[in-house]
Amino acid sequence: MVREESLVEIIGREKPASLGMPISHESAEKHVSGSALYVDDINAPEGMLYGYVGLSDIARGIIKKIDLTHVRSAEGVADVVVLTDVPGETDIGPVYPGDPIMVNLGDEVEFHGQVIFAVAATSQLLARKAARMGIVEYEEETPSISIQNGLANKEFVMPSHEQVSGAPEQAIKNAERRLSGELITGGQEQMYLEGQVSLCVPSEDGGMSVYTSSQNPAEGQKLVAKVLGVPMNKVTVEVRRMGGAFGGKETNANHWACIAALLANKTKQPVKIRLARADDMRVTGKRHHFLSRYQVGFDSKGVIGGLDLELSAGCGMSPDLSDSIVDRAMFHADNAYYLGNARVVGHRVKTNTVSNTAFRGFGGPQGMAAIENIIDEIARDVGRDPLDVRKDNFYSAKGGRDTTHYGQKIKHHQIADIVDRLETNSDYRQRRRDIETFNSSNPILKRGIALTPVKFGIAFTVTHLNQAGALINIYTDGSIHLAHGGTEMGQGLLTKVAQIVAGVFQVSLERIYCSATLTDKVPNASPTAASSGTDLNGMAAKIAAEKIKNRLVEFLCERFEVASHEISFRDNKARIGDTILEFNEVISLAYHARVSLSAAGFYKTPLVYYDRDKGRGRPFLYFANGAAVSEVIIDCLTGESRLLRVDICHDVGNSINPAIDIGQIEGGFVQGMGWVTSEELVWDQSGRLLTSGPATYKIPAIGDAPPIFNVELLPESPNKEATVFRSKAVGEPPLMLAISVWSAIKDAISSISEYASSPKLDTPATPERILKACMAMRNNRVTEQEKSV
Repeated sequence: MVREESLVEIIGREKPASLGMPISHESAEKHVSGSALYVDDINAPEGMLYGYVGLSDIARGIIKKIDLTHVRSAEGVADVVVLTDVPGETDIGPVYPGDPIMVNLGDEVEFHGQVIFAVAATSQLLARKAARMGIVEYEEETPSISIQNGLANKEFVMPSHEQVSGAPEQAIKNAERRLSGELITGGQEQMYLEGQVSLCVPSEDGGMSVYTSSQNPAEGQKLVAKVLGVPMNKVTVEVRRMGGAFGGKETNANHWACIAALLANKTKQPVKIRLARADDMRVTGKRHHFLSRYQVGFDSKGVIGGLDLELSAGCGMSPDLSDSIVDRAMFHADNAYYLGNARVVGHRVKTNTVSNTAFRGFGGPQGMAAIENIIDEIARDVGRDPLDVRKDNFYSAKGGRDTTHYGQKIKHHQIADIVDRLETNSDYRQRRRDIETFNSSNPILKRGIALTPVKFGIAFTVTHLNQAGALINIYTDGSIHLAHGGTEMGQGLLTKVAQIVAGVFQVSLERIYCSATLTDKVPNASPTAASSGTDLNGMAAKIAAEKIKNRLVEFLCERFEVASHEISFRDNKARIGDTILEFNEVISLAYHARVSLSAAGFYKTPLVYYDRDKGRGRPFLYFANGAAVSEVIIDCLTGESRLLRVDICHDVGNSINPAIDIGQIEGGFVQGMGWVTSEELVWDQSGRLLTSGPATYKIPAIGDAPPIFNVELLPESPNKEATVFRSKAVGEPPLMLAISVWSAIKDAISSISEYASSPKLDTPATPERILKACMAMRNNRVTEQEKSV
């Protein structure tokens, strides 16, 4: 026990893990050294088998014959399962039915790569070989691949939805100027480092232990139990970490866990399934591609008076999460702009491709791209700098321009200030002048610049998912065990939540161990998604920690006969009046006094709701805001583009960990840059995915990163909503900052016409598309010149 020592003397002797410190990721050294354990690194249990799947090689048709004779007799094969071997339910749709775990004789195949059977063998290689030996015959039908075809045939996976404010039709009709058009935004492959993988170990009484790379352990637990026909309490799912996920492991991981569980249940042996990269890309969901069509009315300055926007998503063969994804695209179709009189419609179009799923931004990027394209079109039509048109259309506290088209009032107006700050700090105006000078004297190389904002709503738009739990145990040596329902996919969630707990107790981070996510520690957890991982799980952990801390304070008050205000915790110590104790001494005293040192915390996000019938509500607790300036150069002869410089200012509230937040901003931006420039998904007419590997699918490499990359966290900006320590989410919003790259490329192409018109440029802006846009712009300019003569 330390007595008669002031806190001033203690401070600095042992530096605690405090909030706002740029602490490295808790697994950073393990990642770099290769010692981090992923599912495929778990030591193989005795007798483990390897599972693999037999896939359809057509996109649409009826199965007329399945012959698995050669599969069953293949070398190393222990057993085979088909749909009729499923003891429980056979549909594993996460929200709505439509995702059969396998298809059987007489069933309809709905995409190229649908699972028909699964095999367990003594090695990965033998399982893959055996899976190719199945003989399947079909009555083939013509697949529907495109959104346009699905719209024409009125084929939808879910009903359409509409949000209306004011009188858009009349406002467009009465506007000074009007434009109409359409835009295709492409999909995006998840391309995580660790592919889909699950290990299932059977236990007594029909139970199953599941080790899986999943963002949604609770849903995996539920679906494995349903497929096996057992109650959920007999299934335990564990997730220590994922090698990336981005949304692709929110629902898609469940399929492979369920199949591994079926094989393990039938063979009574552990079974692991690990998909090869090409198969992973064929059979797992991607970002939805969208077709947006619009009519917009505006005045001579480019201020929007009325908008009619139709967003159509290519959903694939089943609902999956498409309903909520299209909803979010609709919610974000305003981005940072007051639309006033607006009608936004969302269609969920069915196609004979793999069912698309969650991907970072969850529909938000597609909605934002649609409105940013409209702003660019308006700016060229009225002959103004697109930045000025953007600024004139921002939400504002003045003039009643503060309510979204779905009825949520914008209470905290940050976008204009962020944009002004970035405009000044990036020297946007001078660079704009320099670029125009450069372009006027360079017929081949053209430069472009764009500053675009991001206003991204934070919360699950499905209200009941906005909940989280956590469990904290303090042991008698003063060490702290932390468990919560969030999953670690590389984004630093475990580090941040541990910092929050360390901040409550004012102890060093080394005292805290954050366990793997386990369904038997924290039940019924929501997926780690919607950028809400820290908001939800961090708050739940904070509540649990404060319960224990309050017990300790109450005990110390009684034990030392002091008032609660005379007790404080700091630097792994507690000061009780004039007495100072080490933290582990406090814990030991509390234990011997029979004070509970364990607590569960639960948090539910307040205020959020959405009335779907009315298309009105408050689906978000708050908005994360930011802006980016991107400068590019293009070659008009080849269509090649290069990102030269990026400046970002992004609001994360009171940052819990600035280093992790900046890393998320940089990573999200680069991923978004890939989406709008190089990552192109291509299917042939038969419905077969052609871009099924890194040789045919181009993600950004280090050479694609801008040589100048400035990122600033907006200073002195605590969240005005009561989030955990007034922080803000950072996972998804930065991806949409990369829309500025696409807008800058359009700006460069527009310079061919001396900025008189806007190019037609769908995403991704590949060299082929840029070249075609340049040629069209040049041809249009020649035509206009001929007309003037």
